[in-house]
Amino acid sequence: MKIISWNVNGIRAAERKGFLNWLSNESPDVLCVQETKAHPSQLSEALLHPNGYHVSFNSAERKGYSGVATFSKRKPVSVSAGFGVNQFDSEGRVLVTEFPEFTILNIYFPNGKSRPERLEYKLDFYEETLRFVERLKKSGKRVIISGDYNTAHRPIDLARPTENEDVSGFLPVERAWIDRWIESGQVDIFRHFCDLPNQYTWWDVKTGARGRNVGWRIDYHFVSQDLVERVESADILNKVYGSDHCPVSLTLK
Repeated sequence: MKIISWNVNGIRAAERKGFLNWLSNESPDVLCVQETKAHPSQLSEALLHPNGYHVSFNSAERKGYSGVATFSKRKPVSVSAGFGVNQFDSEGRVLVTEFPEFTILNIYFPNGKSRPERLEYKLDFYEETLRFVERLKKSGKRVIISGDYNTAHRPIDLARPTENEDVSGFLPVERAWIDRWIESGQVDIFRHFCDLPNQYTWWDVKTGARGRNVGWRIDYHFVSQDLVERVESADILNKVYGSDHCPVSLTLK
């Protein structure tokens, strides 16, 4: 079973750049998309009902902002949107999709760069995510948490760590939360297989950073400990274009 996560930076723009052809050719069993920036009423029939997939959307109240979508070949046991906390759910950042073998959370975590209030919001969202996942695990669920976390965990995870020590996305308080996330039992499955440098998932478009591979690794699949042995591989699909992010994948036995 192949699971892919991709921040497409606008699903309508991605469609114009060949998203549906890519989906057909790559053929993931589950695809988690972040930053759709659209309500279903704004989307084409081809995006709403792609051949061979069930699709669920969670859109922000504000149009053209945030949003997530989950595509799956198998019909899920259940799908729910958000954490049940309006403060966070109004931004359309979470889809919880349950299958018999595991529950997958598709999450577009907030960006904290714009102002101090948004950094506080991001940290509060992190805490709610941790609480929500702990409840799922206590109820016996095996969990995969995929998406754009908007934080690089370690210096190896961005090209210029020293220059970004005071920038949201690499602040000590953000990185410390990922430490706690891992301590609570989530595994960064890409780093489970690969500890090489220069492995990035996001590049700044304005500076042409992708061509020089001056990037950040901020897109992850975290899996609960009880799923680690079932993961065969985890990869960064950095040859796939169409967004300022590239997809990340994992393959389960």
